[in-house]
Amino acid sequence: MADLHFELVTPEKLVRSEDVFMVVVPGIEGDFGVLANHAGVMSTIRDADLVIYPSEGATPETIFVQGGFAQVDENGLTVLAEAVS
Repeated sequence: MADLHFELVTPEKLVRSEDVFMVVVPGIEGDFGVLANHAGVMSTIRDADLVIYPSEGATPETIFVQGGFAQVDENGLTVLAEAVS
């Protein structure tokens, strides 16, 4: 069931806002997966692929992100990237 609210934002625009199963974030100290009800955390991200699983067992989608921050809180996951491609 897709129940993690995920937002990907750049300085120019809101790139994505949707409910997904899981997102794997390229943290500066290593990749970490975020599912619904994940503990709160904030991390700097490195230039790498953000991996989005729309539903459990689904083929993941990748978006290349350049720098920024990821924040997990009670509202879900927000990735503030300097740029995406």
